[in-house]
Amino acid sequence: MHTVITIIALIIVLGIVIFVHEAGHFMAARWAGVKVNTFSIGFGPALLKWTDKHNTVWKLACLPLGGYVSIYGQEDMFNRKKYKDLPKDKKVGHYLSVPAWKQFIIIAAGVFMNFVLAWGIFSASFILHPRTVQLPVVGQVIRESVAFKAGIKSGDIIMKVDNSKITNWGELVIAKELASKHDANVTIQRKNKTINVKLAPAERWGVVADGSKTELRKKGFFGGLYSGARETYHQSKTLVVVLKQIITGERSSKQLGSFITIAQISGKALEIGLFAFLSIIALLSVNLGVVNLLPLPVLDGGYLLILIIEAITRKKLGGKAMEITIICGWVLIMLLFLFTMWNDISRLMR
Repeated sequence: MHTVITIIALIIVLGIVIFVHEAGHFMAARWAGVKVNTFSIGFGPALLKWTDKHNTVWKLACLPLGGYVSIYGQEDMFNRKKYKDLPKDKKVGHYLSVPAWKQFIIIAAGVFMNFVLAWGIFSASFILHPRTVQLPVVGQVIRESVAFKAGIKSGDIIMKVDNSKITNWGELVIAKELASKHDANVTIQRKNKTINVKLAPAERWGVVADGSKTELRKKGFFGGLYSGARETYHQSKTLVVVLKQIITGERSSKQLGSFITIAQISGKALEIGLFAFLSIIALLSVNLGVVNLLPLPVLDGGYLLILIIEAITRKKLGGKAMEITIICGWVLIMLLFLFTMWNDISRLMR
C-alpha cells in the first residue's frame, strides 16, 4: 500500500509542477502569436493524444518524468538561414518571426509560473491552515560552540540574522544555512534589550530551541500573500546557496537526489496530510524554477543568457560551435540524471 501511495504521490507532484511550467511556455507563445506544435506531459509513446483547434497536439505519455512544449521554429534560432529561406506563409507563427523581447518572455514564462505556483501554495497554506510554529527562542546553548563564544544565552530571542528577519525557528534554520560560510550578524532580544552579536562561520551554531515557546498562527489574506512571497524567496535563496556549495565542493554532491527521492518525500507528505503534500509541490516547483535558470544551453536559463548576449552584442549566435554547445549541455544533463540516480540507488542499498 505504501508503494502505491508513493507512486501516486510522485505522479501527482511531477504532473502538477511540470504542467504548470510547460503551461507558462504555452500561454506565452500563444500570447506572442507563435504556434505550439506539441504540449506533452511525460515522454515516450502517448497514452492519450488529441489535437485542438489551433493544431496543437496534446499528449499524455507513458513516462511521467518530465514534459515539453514544442514551439514552432524554436530549433531554428541557431540556423537563421533556414528561417530566411522559408516561404512567407511558413513564417507565420514562427518563433523567429517575433521580436527578441517576446522570445525572452516565452522562455522565461515557464520558470515564472513555477514561482507563481509556489507563491500561491505557500500563501494559501498561510491563509487557510493555522499552524503551530516554534518561536526563535533559545532554550539551550552548547558549551564552546560559536553561539556560546558569541555570548548568546538561554532565553534569548533571535530577531534577525544578517538582513533576514526571523519570526520562527524554521526561518532561523534557513538563515543559519545561508550564513554557514561567513560571519553572521545576529540581532537578539534579551529581556528588554536589543543586542547585536557576531557568530563565526560554522555548520552548527550550537543553539537548541526552547520547545515550550510556540504560537498558533494564521495569516489574513494580504499577510498570507506577503508570507507566501517571503517563503518562496527564502526557499529559492537557500537552494541557490546549496547549489553553489555543491559546485565549489563545500557540500557533498551525494545530497543530490533523483525522482526516487522526490517519490519518497512526496509519499510521506501525502500520508501526513493535504497541506504537507502541497508544501512538497511548492518546494519542488521552486527547485524546478531555480534549476531551470542555471545558464546551461539546454535549460531556460541558457536560452535567456543567449538572448541577453545577442541583445548586448547585437550579433546572432549560431553555427557549429553553438550546436556542439547544445549537445554538450544535453550530455551534462544526462550525466547529472544518472549521477542522482546512482546516489539514490546507493542510499537504498545501504
